[in-house]
Amino acid sequence: MLKIFKNKSEDLPKFWQDYEAKFQEKLPTEITETRFVVFDTETTGFDLKKDRMLSIGAVAINKKSIDVADGFEEYISQETFNPKTVKIHGIIQNERIDTLSEEEAVKAFLKYIGNSVLVAHHAGFDIGMINQALFRMGLPKLKNKVLDTVNLYRGTRIISNLINREKSYSLDEIAETYNIDIKDRHTAAGDAFITAIAFLTILGKLNTDRKLNLKKLFRF
Repeated sequence: MLKIFKNKSEDLPKFWQDYEAKFQEKLPTEITETRFVVFDTETTGFDLKKDRMLSIGAVAINKKSIDVADGFEEYISQETFNPKTVKIHGIIQNERIDTLSEEEAVKAFLKYIGNSVLVAHHAGFDIGMINQALFRMGLPKLKNKVLDTVNLYRGTRIISNLINREKSYSLDEIAETYNIDIKDRHTAAGDAFITAIAFLTILGKLNTDRKLNLKKLFRF
């Protein structure tokens, strides 16, 4: 049974209060001073309400560099299983890997991200999966600012007059454009790392006048 949302912050769990408190700090104005967390979820399917997360993978970007030591990867124990998606993500039911409950994984993810700017490819889906898990926990939605590499990539295409406003560019297409190795594609951590490389490449393409800051980045 789903929990009913609580109205007062002081009535919410301490881990949520700790997460929420971090947003009292203002984000930096400069990209080089901003901690970005690039993340991905592998799921049992694409229905936000019915399907569940299988894993969450993330990597941080600090000072415009991927910080491989500042990463996150958790697998989530499953009651929901969709054999049709196994051929995509390779995670099978009852596979012998260490897992956390959905609640434990989300709590760990909140602690990891803090008030960082989140980055994802087709971010609406991954943010939606996290928010649905938070809803099941009786908690509000994520508070972080979010960037979508699809929109940012479109921004680079506008500059080069090659934009297709109707097209939803896949991560594979962007990786091919930028010659990014995709051998770890379709694992949450692997896709997060590929997206992080794409994100940094896109930043370079967008910063043509060397005046790109966080505020301008959110306009794309």
